[in-house]
Amino acid sequence: MKAELLAPAGSYEGLQAVVKAGADAVYIGGSMFGARAYANNPQQDEMLEAIDYAHIHGKQIYLTVNTLLKNKELYGQLYDFLAPYYQQGIDAVIVQDLGVLSFLKKEFPNFPIHASTQMAVTGARGAALLKEAGVSRIVTARELSLKEIHEIYKETGMEIESFVHGALCYCYSGMCLFSSMLGGRSGNRGRCAQPCRLPYTAYKGREQISQEEQAYLLSPKDMCTVDILPEILQAGVYSLKIEGRMKRPEYAAGVTSIYRKYLDLYEKNPKNYGVTSEDRQILLDLYQRDGFNQGYYHSHNGKEMMAVVNQKEQNKKQKIAGKRNELLFEQLKKEYLDTKKQEKINGNFILFANSPAILDLDFQDIHVQVMGDTVEEAKKQPLSADRVEKQMRKTGQTPFVFDTLEIMTDEAGFLPMQSINELRRKGLEELEKEILKKYRRALPERTENSREKSCEAFGKNPVFYVSVETKEQLEAVLEEKDIQGVYCHISMFDKKQRWKEAFETMYQVHKQGKEFYLALPYMLRDGQLADEEQEFLKMAEQCEGFLVRNLEELGYLSKLGLLQKAVTDYSVYAFNDNAKNTLDKLGVMRTTVPLELNGKEIHARDNENSEMVIYGHYPMMISAQCIKKTCGKCDKNSSLVKLKDRYGKYFPTRTFCDFCYNVIYNSVPTGLLEEAPQLFGEGFASLRLNFTVETKEEMKNLLDMFLGAYAQENKNVKKKSPKEMPEFTKGHFKRGVE
Repeated sequence: MKAELLAPAGSYEGLQAVVKAGADAVYIGGSMFGARAYANNPQQDEMLEAIDYAHIHGKQIYLTVNTLLKNKELYGQLYDFLAPYYQQGIDAVIVQDLGVLSFLKKEFPNFPIHASTQMAVTGARGAALLKEAGVSRIVTARELSLKEIHEIYKETGMEIESFVHGALCYCYSGMCLFSSMLGGRSGNRGRCAQPCRLPYTAYKGREQISQEEQAYLLSPKDMCTVDILPEILQAGVYSLKIEGRMKRPEYAAGVTSIYRKYLDLYEKNPKNYGVTSEDRQILLDLYQRDGFNQGYYHSHNGKEMMAVVNQKEQNKKQKIAGKRNELLFEQLKKEYLDTKKQEKINGNFILFANSPAILDLDFQDIHVQVMGDTVEEAKKQPLSADRVEKQMRKTGQTPFVFDTLEIMTDEAGFLPMQSINELRRKGLEELEKEILKKYRRALPERTENSREKSCEAFGKNPVFYVSVETKEQLEAVLEEKDIQGVYCHISMFDKKQRWKEAFETMYQVHKQGKEFYLALPYMLRDGQLADEEQEFLKMAEQCEGFLVRNLEELGYLSKLGLLQKAVTDYSVYAFNDNAKNTLDKLGVMRTTVPLELNGKEIHARDNENSEMVIYGHYPMMISAQCIKKTCGKCDKNSSLVKLKDRYGKYFPTRTFCDFCYNVIYNSVPTGLLEEAPQLFGEGFASLRLNFTVETKEEMKNLLDMFLGAYAQENKNVKKKSPKEMPEFTKGHFKRGVE
């Protein structure tokens, strides 16, 4: 199968530019629900025009609806937003939200659905789950190796779309709350403020482990894979995706043209594949952060992937290259923005006196014929074939140009130029309609897509759970009688004797009369835990359940027939009731309320069988990169480091070496203490306290405080002075996200 080159468009102008530059398909956002809310996204009329433009030129166009939707948006706005584009013939929708996915399958059953990289698909098990739900294409997480991508392709047979060029996020896409928690601009809502591009200083204990001149610890270089395109294609990738909807159209067109050149070169003569230094330089001149990397295809992480150097040095380099870049951009503007793209057609114009003028037009396998006015007998000077052809070839701003045009005339007739122009206009319009006809869809009758919210609040007396990440934290929990159960992070057990320690801990927890749940990794990659299925099944027979953090883990439990043992965490987003219903129908035990909903939105939500987190240093980033390794301090031992920002705030960061990822936690914990009366009546099945970096003593104090407030038994909570109370943030409970 011939590969697809997929280019970004942040505007209609950008779409036209990348089509001219050689893209096979374009992805673009509309006025709502896209992950690039600040791009110059087309409004409805312009988007409808863009769909037709792409189709006339034989290109595919994909609409991004790759954000998380709130109830009012899903049930009140999404259908009306999508309906015109569905009818016009947009080729696919790219989605992040499980609720949007199920909505599309119900309301627009013929819509091809692509799973966005925002879904953080990291393996075949998660991909298979989405395939079963109706997804036809997976956009792989950027962090995957070629081997992992090949496994997904081999195991599922799905279309694979992977990024080949452009910016890299530090965090797994869809798992980042950094911008959201710091400034209210959520990446999951298309409004990321990119705090990862700012300077940070790393500490281990009191020792600074990062260098002053290398402060951009969370800022990856852009990826460029033109040299390894053959390997990417051989891994099973069908669609080669270029990032850049927020960049200038000239950039997108320039990158697209280079990748078009080399994709064609490979397909024609794979043995002689090679990239010139001149083309590499063009890509560097277009945009780069301190050079390129080749993404994660051959590297799991490392300093060489990061643009850590001082921003002043980068600015100097960019200033030197600035003039050269502007000349390049001017050239690209002339070539791809200031020109028009026209498709070659063949025509046959019949002009005989006393007969109607007839125009036949052919484009590929499409034929149209239109008839005009009757040709009069010429009284003076008859129309010559040359004059008729010259007039007929004036196709102007239409998407067509005549390749061949045969004029059949007796040169005895006369037809006003206005009539010739009208016949040409009519013919080209008919040809355009005929080309676009196959893309049009009839709008299906809308189903009753009302919310399935339970009429009665469920779980009016929620029970309390605690999650822990260290053995010391577990000791503090075991001493607390009001805790129903404990989520023990799988990484708190030594990797070499993981299951022995896990079973011992489970017996210890059960002995104290509490439920034991194994909390799975924040991120699971393809193949991880695959050779531990027997131990996993044995654990499932005795433990109460598993805390699931991502789709790969949900797919893993589905494969083992254990979905009824799954408690999905807030990172398996149930942002709207449709998403929650999707998870409920899969058979999961409980879902967790997402961290970006505010109090009013939580109140309006279906909270049956749901768990609410009332305390914790929220994980703001889950990254395949390693702070210690970037600083040259890798010792392959899981530990806690801290990142200090420009304002002197410290963000605890844990390195999980057994599964090779880092978690950056918020500097201040979220604590919903005074909100106890409100939350107690929202119908949750359970409330949870998340402990990550706290000491045993801190935990005891926090447990007394929260359990007392929520049980309405601790009379001293309100009397404590601010000095005795820890510093809390309310997270998004008050403000929510835009």
